[in-house]
Amino acid sequence: MGISWLSLHLMLIKRRTFLGYFLVSPVGRACADDDALALAIASPLRSPRNRARDRYRHPEETLAFFGLRPWQSVLEIEPGGGYWTEILAPYLAREGRYCAALPFGSPFAAKAAQAFLAKLRSDEAVYGDVAVRLFGPQGDLGPRDSYDLVLSFRNLHDWMADGSVAAMLAGIYAALKPGGVFGIEDHRAPADLPQDPKARSGYVREDYARRLIEAAGLRFVARSEIGANPRDTKNYPGGVWDLPPVLRQGAVDRGKYLAIGESDRWTMRFSKPA
Repeated sequence: MGISWLSLHLMLIKRRTFLGYFLVSPVGRACADDDALALAIASPLRSPRNRARDRYRHPEETLAFFGLRPWQSVLEIEPGGGYWTEILAPYLAREGRYCAALPFGSPFAAKAAQAFLAKLRSDEAVYGDVAVRLFGPQGDLGPRDSYDLVLSFRNLHDWMADGSVAAMLAGIYAALKPGGVFGIEDHRAPADLPQDPKARSGYVREDYARRLIEAAGLRFVARSEIGANPRDTKNYPGGVWDLPPVLRQGAVDRGKYLAIGESDRWTMRFSKPA
């Protein structure tokens, strides 16, 4: 039987989570606690499946590029299976605040939210202070000027596909504190091919993404090749999902896709003008 959104709300209340709650972090700490981040990444509490993806996702380099600090209030949009949750929740637990934003409005979203909440309940010692926020297609991500850092990992192509991209980027702009950072990555489409506005292959041109984000009022700060993978030819029958970890084609050409590895990704950092 499926889970209702009323049930989700009750589950969130039961675990002492407040929808839309955030903790304003102190400002002015100068240094990142790099040792703590390294320990969170190396933690045996992380799932083996997620740790196996580190060679493609480069968690320490990526979070350092986005300017993560232990005192920040951080919002991750659509955390999926919790790859980043396993790192960010314990890292921020002492001084900062980690909030996960989950979409609602479809059976698929309900199922994903149910799985994510089950993950949080599986270890209250690690995840007990994680805040959860439900958001709809209007991109309501919380009170204005709430977060030091908003993170989006491979969501932009989904927002393009469902037509919510403008609303989501506007919501991110509103939720960030002045001077706050928006860190984003997605699957990189070839720069010399036209961009499908619906991103049906899962790939998004870097320049196209930058224009969308800047149109929402966010200021481009820097780009990184942390997630580059030159083996990704980006011309698969099932789109980017033919590559791991999805492997949409099943046994067909499985060895080829495993040899390519996860997708070629651009990584960019933006800020909200102070």
